[in-house]
Amino acid sequence: MNRDVLIWCLAVVAVVSTAAVVALIVRTRALGARKRQSEAEAQQRLTESQNRLSTALTDLQRFRAEQDEALREAERTAEESTKAVLKGAVRFLQSLAAEQTTLLDGIQRRYGGHAVLSDLLDVNHATAQMARKAQGIAVMCGAPLGRRSQAASVYDVVRSAQGQIRNFNRVEIMQQSGMALKASAVAPVALAVAELLDNAASFSQHDAPIEVTFQRVQSNLCIVIDDAGVGMSDEDRQKATALLSGDSLPRLSQLGAQPKFGLPVVGLIARQYGFKVDVTGVSRYGGVRAVVLLPKELWTMEETPPAEEAPVRRIRRIPSVEEDAAESRTVHGLPKRGERQAPTASVTDAGGSAGGGTRPFKKAGRGSGGLAAIQRGTMSGRAVEVPSSEGTEGA
Repeated sequence: MNRDVLIWCLAVVAVVSTAAVVALIVRTRALGARKRQSEAEAQQRLTESQNRLSTALTDLQRFRAEQDEALREAERTAEESTKAVLKGAVRFLQSLAAEQTTLLDGIQRRYGGHAVLSDLLDVNHATAQMARKAQGIAVMCGAPLGRRSQAASVYDVVRSAQGQIRNFNRVEIMQQSGMALKASAVAPVALAVAELLDNAASFSQHDAPIEVTFQRVQSNLCIVIDDAGVGMSDEDRQKATALLSGDSLPRLSQLGAQPKFGLPVVGLIARQYGFKVDVTGVSRYGGVRAVVLLPKELWTMEETPPAEEAPVRRIRRIPSVEEDAAESRTVHGLPKRGERQAPTASVTDAGGSAGGGTRPFKKAGRGSGGLAAIQRGTMSGRAVEVPSSEGTEGA
């Protein structure tokens, strides 16, 4: 009896346990299914959120790209508009400077022997500096340089550049070169050398020398400029090298409140006309050595003109004493008044001598003689056609 009860109790416990296990298994499976469903729903929501986030990021990147492009386009438009305005204004100034130079040259030719020549040379020198500054700004704004039809001596080109800076009397050209620049290279090289000479004079003492020498290195011609200035730091050399390479030209708005066009202009025309400029060297005075390296395509040997034979003068008959006396008296036997002698011939060019005999007036203490000598040596280097100021909007 007790055994049967025990068996039945065990059977009941087994059934209850089985039922509990089955219920637990069913509940666990249900919880697992619910968990998987929740995870799937969470993963789906996460995927949708990630998709929306990716779409938002894509839209944001596109908006940033469009905004950056709009800003760059606005900057380009503003830069081009500024350049167009500056180009028109500078062309007008260039035409005025050219007209003033022409007037001064005419005055010098007409009144070359007058005492006012010294002041005229100073005015002409100031006009040349103004024209160089205007030309540099025009080049930065995309305007072309003047055209030239003939080659010019390298010596004359450097003398022309010397005459376009303020402290021209500090520049000493050590020797003649015997070489000439081709017509296409005269204007750019003259402007580049003038800017380098101006930098050398600006960053050195007022009485420090500036030496210019010419060297042939293999098939290249080098114009070497040595100054006795303060030199440059490594950072300044890197900046100058970047500007002179012409690869990344600064915008006009990046030149500062007092813009410096010198090195950017030199780098721009060096890249356009195929020569190189280096300022990383040190001069023998401890300053900066600037080297303008001209490849063989830009220069040639200077042609020596053939010697002209002296013209044969016609033999003039010498009058006799009686004839001379008769010619020097009137019909009534009175002596004739002598003809008034013409004034000494004036200079026929910008500082040059007339025909070969007369000298321009030299005013003590003003350096006019040196400036006149520079002008005599720069006529072939200055004979560049200046673009007309007409039609500047389309230039």
